Amino acid sequence: MSRLFEPLAIGGLDLANRIVIAPMCQYSARDGAATDWHMVHLGHLALSGAGLLILEATAVSPEGRISPADLGLYSDDDEAALDRVLRAIRAYSPIRVAIQLGHAGRKGSSRPPWEGGAQIPAEDPAGWQTEAPSPVAHSPEEHPPRALDRAGMERVREDFVRAARRAARLGLDGIELHGAHGYLLHQFLSPIANKREDEYGGRLENRMRFPLEVFDAVRATFPPERPVWMRISATDWVPDGWDIEGTLALSQALKARGCAAIHVTTGGVSPEQAIKLGPGYQVPYAQRVKAEVGLPTIAVGLITEPEQAEAIIAKGEADAVSLARAMLYDPRWPWHAAAKLGARVTAPKQYWRSQPREHKELFEAASFGQR
Repeated sequence: MSRLFEPLAIGGLDLANRIVIAPMCQYSARDGAATDWHMVHLGHLALSGAGLLILEATAVSPEGRISPADLGLYSDDDEAALDRVLRAIRAYSPIRVAIQLGHAGRKGSSRPPWEGGAQIPAEDPAGWQTEAPSPVAHSPEEHPPRALDRAGMERVREDFVRAARRAARLGLDGIELHGAHGYLLHQFLSPIANKREDEYGGRLENRMRFPLEVFDAVRATFPPERPVWMRISATDWVPDGWDIEGTLALSQALKARGCAAIHVTTGGVSPEQAIKLGPGYQVPYAQRVKAEVGLPTIAVGLITEPEQAEAIIAKGEADAVSLARAMLYDPRWPWHAAAKLGARVTAPKQYWRSQPREHKELFEAASFGQR
């Protein structure tokens, strides 16, 4: 029996298998609202057979977007557009769907990657003044962000709460808070970005304070039977930056507050990062969180082969594997993994005739519909 295709519970959320589609920004929204691109893109991934689909980083406010084309969940129009996409997914797929809520902080007001990714000046009609824990720019060529005062922090926290309420109304199965990749919550955690001298800066407990306050507020808002968890960069890959020891301390604090899982990634807070790339290069960090904290962990990062994913689960290095680019390249990755590992996977009946002759027991039906 394949371990990768065993069921997994994240809090009260039951997943059919341990394959997670990682959140992947599409830079294709209009004023925060999902477009027809999202209908095609997410509908396609929803038929993959994965256990969980996490929607891309979704901004909790206009100024929380990475780019002007980011997905958002801060207006009635945003909520209605996403509802349209989710209804289509639920009509044809049993996949569980969560949303990643985030705020870009000092990495906001940027061009999409295919336009170079540079910061858009605040005076440009398409740009805005970014905000962060401290007035420290992400890179020397960028304009410094405005440091958040207490009123600003309260506003941001309430933006997360309002987005969580919208996520609950949409019937989303879970919320992942984006505490990684150099965005606002990560900026508070990392001494590279956080130079505050009040109770939200300096010592580790102080730098963790605001991310934990945001988690508490979202957890108190979202229905208790549905899980909330966090994605964390386990290291900045920069000397004297955020590290695995801080990640373990934060994960323990999150566990005490009812966090359902930790999605373990790395990097993103500094262009000086020196990442040591290789197959599964981030898995050891997930393994430490799993072993030392005891929460379900999701591993991500250059996990591309079914046998590799199976070994990660079988060895107890993580509880689930998260795929991003590999899933874009091969949206039927779970089908192919099931065929290689002798497992079964759900697939729409319209596609059953694609089943290879040598794998006649590959596909199985599943009940689904509006949830």
